Amino acid sequence: MNVLVVKANNRPSTEAISSKMYEAFMAELEGKNLNITTYDVYEEDTPFFGQDMFNAFGKVENDEELTDVESRLLAAKQKAMDAFSAADVVVFTFPLWNLTIPAKLQTFIDYVYAAGFSFKYGAEGNLIPLMTDKKAIFLNARGGVYSTPEAAPMEMAVNYMHNVFGGIFGMEIIDEVIIEGHNAMPDKRDEIIAKGIEEVKASAHRLADLTIKV
Repeated sequence: MNVLVVKANNRPSTEAISSKMYEAFMAELEGKNLNITTYDVYEEDTPFFGQDMFNAFGKVENDEELTDVESRLLAAKQKAMDAFSAADVVVFTFPLWNLTIPAKLQTFIDYVYAAGFSFKYGAEGNLIPLMTDKKAIFLNARGGVYSTPEAAPMEMAVNYMHNVFGGIFGMEIIDEVIIEGHNAMPDKRDEIIAKGIEEVKASAHRLADLTIKV
């Protein structure tokens, strides 16, 4: 089984809980019978998606020379799509920043969110997911508490990921670990994080068990 781990936080694990989750998850998978590839959105060359990308599409169709930026964009998009295509399971480790996901993770999603690749439109304009054979795991950290009915509508990180990968792409979300409230409740910070990291380790073992069953 091929596993793609998309790491979306470049802060050290001593400061960032989602980075700590990434390290704990990877450590638990050491020695397991898995083909693991890490795509670090902060280490990869990931120019932001915009007009340069659309210019590049047009130039490719017309066999015109690309600028350096356009070439980088097409190469980055292709690399992300290739990594995504090769994966049976995609694991996302990411924080909630300002109610949403980091911009670099959004760029990765922009690269793979493409008609004809991750979804298509039917004859009547209906959306048809094209990634139903893939599975996803979400590992998320958020310093506040967003699981309450009052705050849940403001959370646009995990909800967004569910809508994209579980909805538009049609992937099966097989696991999710969220560590929350460690900044809002400093007196319980260590307890919250420790419990969450144990859940992350359990998630890694579930993934390893899944590969054995498959």
